[in-house]
Amino acid sequence: MSLSDILGSALSGLGVSQAALRTVSNNIANVSTPGYARQRVSISTGVTAGQVNGVIAGEPHRIADRFLEGTVYRRAGDMGRADVTANYLDRLQSLLGAPGDASGLPARLDAISSSAIAMTAAPGSPQSVAVFTANVDDAITTLQQLDRDVSGLRGDVESEVGYTVDRINGLLKQIHDLNDTVSRLSGTGRSAAGVEDQRMIAVEELGGLMKVVVRPQPDGRLALESASGAVVLDKRLRQLAYPVSGEGVSQPVYPVIDLRFADSAGQAGASTGEKLDSPAVGGRLGGLLDVRDRALPEFSEKLGALFAGMAETLNAVSNANTSVPPPAGLEGRATPLVGSDRLGFTGAATFAVTKADGTLVAKTRIDFDALGAGATVNDAIAAINAGLGGAAIASFGANGTLSFRANGSGNGVVVAQDGNAPSDRGGLGFSHYFGLNDLVRSDRSTLGPSGFAAQDPHGFGTGETAEIVLRDSTGRVLTRHTLTGSGGPSFGDLATELNASPLGQFGTFAIDDRGRFRFEPDAAVPGASLSIPSDSTNRLRTGLSFSAISSLTGAAGGLALGKVRPEILNDATRLPLARFQADAAVGQKALGAADIRGATAFAEQLGKARDLGKDGVVTLDRFSSLLLGRAGTQAAQAASTLSAAAARRDDAVNRRDSYAGVNIDEELAQMVVFQNSYSAAARVITTASEMYDTLLGMIR
Repeated sequence: MSLSDILGSALSGLGVSQAALRTVSNNIANVSTPGYARQRVSISTGVTAGQVNGVIAGEPHRIADRFLEGTVYRRAGDMGRADVTANYLDRLQSLLGAPGDASGLPARLDAISSSAIAMTAAPGSPQSVAVFTANVDDAITTLQQLDRDVSGLRGDVESEVGYTVDRINGLLKQIHDLNDTVSRLSGTGRSAAGVEDQRMIAVEELGGLMKVVVRPQPDGRLALESASGAVVLDKRLRQLAYPVSGEGVSQPVYPVIDLRFADSAGQAGASTGEKLDSPAVGGRLGGLLDVRDRALPEFSEKLGALFAGMAETLNAVSNANTSVPPPAGLEGRATPLVGSDRLGFTGAATFAVTKADGTLVAKTRIDFDALGAGATVNDAIAAINAGLGGAAIASFGANGTLSFRANGSGNGVVVAQDGNAPSDRGGLGFSHYFGLNDLVRSDRSTLGPSGFAAQDPHGFGTGETAEIVLRDSTGRVLTRHTLTGSGGPSFGDLATELNASPLGQFGTFAIDDRGRFRFEPDAAVPGASLSIPSDSTNRLRTGLSFSAISSLTGAAGGLALGKVRPEILNDATRLPLARFQADAAVGQKALGAADIRGATAFAEQLGKARDLGKDGVVTLDRFSSLLLGRAGTQAAQAASTLSAAAARRDDAVNRRDSYAGVNIDEELAQMVVFQNSYSAAARVITTASEMYDTLLGMIR
């Protein structure tokens, strides 16, 4: 080997040692930098024309394991979802108050029962009656406040959905730009280690916001896919399009998140055809969608079902009794019926007129069975008026409202159930069905089953539709269907249309004996739930929609507009507590001022189980306890899930960093090695220089 070769090899050794020392120094300087992966310089033997010619230093490269990094991305997504779920369920739990709180919902319901019992111990006491009606009003107010609070919480979730979408878009743009830089540097043989570190940090943050699958490409880029397999980033930039980003408005239905191609500036263009519309997207965004579209609406629906059950219980008692003196007129609430509809009542009811002191003026017993199977609502009204001979007039309005008013100054009207064969339609008595003597009212709500049978006409006009959405137990949308009623004119045809729709692939629709639509999900989709986000139907112009009539969801319970009738709340004597004496003859007393059998009935009925449709047969107290207990359990489970997810994420980060992170002892050892290498190369140069000088001296 010539002296020139020796000098060249030694000089290459000096250069490689210097490059390695710079890399080691850079590692030590970044020992505390989050996400930094240590770097190494690759060293290889230089060969020229088949001859060894020193050493060659390559560009610094990251020491990282993509499988460990992939684990961090996945677990970041799990933690992101668990974090947001635990946060909002904890906030929901805080809205409910502590167990045993005097202002809590269970305490409000207990107060109604207690005050009903107190009325039985104080006959005719206006104070005890006023306490009872005030407690009912307080319970309704508490339910409404909870519903508003949950709606506000849902609005907060919606705001965060918008902010999260904006941040995801920013990260996709950043990763896309870093991909370009990595590809360019790698293509020119230069080190892209620093840029890859920045990209890893960005991908980890993105993984916390939405679950992503990372696929390295041959040119150094990273391709990203969502948990559902939708490509969110490759060589083309994509952005998430969300129309109401950040507005934070609680609404029945939200637009889906559309994935769109974007230009280099991040401006969204044509749609890719992919949607991110379910919690399956994972990460923080998936958790937000789950809370917004499943957990909070489910709680609101249960509140609506609780109110509907309470209203039906209280109204059943109040409509079976009357106040003393009886009111001059009874004005019913909205019903889905028109005069030509099938009457649908069985049993009998008594319609009476009395004086203020309870003396009977006139009465008629209407046997609805005797009217015949084809009897209409108008037939029943005609029978009532004929039986009373002008002592009172019953009339039926176009919006399904029944009115019953006495003729004659000082007279009042009474509607009473027959003691042997009480009237019944959908489990409600005649007065109860029409809400003639309700304690609780809610505008534009039936506050009870419709009693329709499969053969009854649905009465929905052309162009009137109801959108029905089916979600699984995680909140993911399984399918949806727009109900049009075009398959036939009857309610049975509506059930047939639903069973033939995509919804029917996941369960069965049927109409029960109370006229309620029921959905029984298949065993493959336990916990599936329905919602009706939009409904433009209007049965025969009564103002009541399919949502209100079908009782398919608890959201149609009428909670938002629920209230105690003002005339009863403001005047204790108007609460129906007396029982009409059906066997009294005209001129005899049919009502007694001291009669408080209605108070006893309130106390008894509040403790009995009610048929709440899809929520089962359960007492109101039990149902409220289950509702609040479930909310507490879910909050506790979410906190436990977050703790476990955080531990798994931290473990993945530690494993990644233990492999890729900087170890000071190791770097110092490397420094010593390369310093010695540098010294050895320098000594070779010195020796070669001395040899060269010696050779020159020999020549001279």
